[in-house]
Amino acid sequence: MTSYPFRAYIASPTNPARDKSKPGMDLKEFPAMIVKRFGVYNINPLGDHLSSTNPAYLDSFREAVQSAGSHLVDLGLGGRDFSHADKSKRDEAVAYGRKWIDIAAVIGSPSVRQHLRTSPGMAPAVGNTAESLSRLADYGSKKNIIINLENDNPGSEDPFFLVEVLGKVNSPYLRALPDFGNSLRGHDAAYNQRAVDAMFKYAYNMCHVKDVLHPEGGQVYRVDVARLFSVARANSYRGYFSMEFDTDAGDPFEGTENLVMQSLKHIAAS
Repeated sequence: MTSYPFRAYIASPTNPARDKSKPGMDLKEFPAMIVKRFGVYNINPLGDHLSSTNPAYLDSFREAVQSAGSHLVDLGLGGRDFSHADKSKRDEAVAYGRKWIDIAAVIGSPSVRQHLRTSPGMAPAVGNTAESLSRLADYGSKKNIIINLENDNPGSEDPFFLVEVLGKVNSPYLRALPDFGNSLRGHDAAYNQRAVDAMFKYAYNMCHVKDVLHPEGGQVYRVDVARLFSVARANSYRGYFSMEFDTDAGDPFEGTENLVMQSLKHIAAS
């Protein structure tokens, strides 16, 4: 696996405004648009934004990325229950992850972000989750694809739960994806900093940068971007920073450009 220079890479927005039920940009157009609009040559799309997973479309998407002079740095996946008490349910989650690892290999993504979820009323179990993700990481190792876990859902993806799972699996192909702001939900800035610091100790190639968080319920959380970049430096992080602007906070192009400028400033200061 390759180590990435800390100063070198800013990845594009992770959530292009794309509703498949409405006319809009096909993901094949996204890499060139990001180059033109932001001067950024790395993208971090979501699997849900692919118009199709048939081989012809995947090949055409990869060609569009290459034609733009761009690269994929991660592919975001939906959630599955890797913790369920019923092993057949966990097997379904592993099969889902393997399918998308195969897709990542076809389109040229070095990693996938695998969301975790739990069934209603069930708390995530470290043992079951670790057993399932160990199998997925083993599959990823055969394809040279890293599986990243993000501190997103405060229940099923609690940062300290993820860190416990990562420690138990102990695989170079199962890694943390620290998000600068997600762990503010229901917590203060000190907790969020501890959470991000804990995640960075298992991070390898991906981190999500945001400066504001608008979760459901009307609460607005402001992220201390400078402090969290210092946490990244303290942990010798050398991966990608992906701009994740919350579109509830304003225009996504202006917001993303501001995040890029903030990130470049803090990276240069290192």
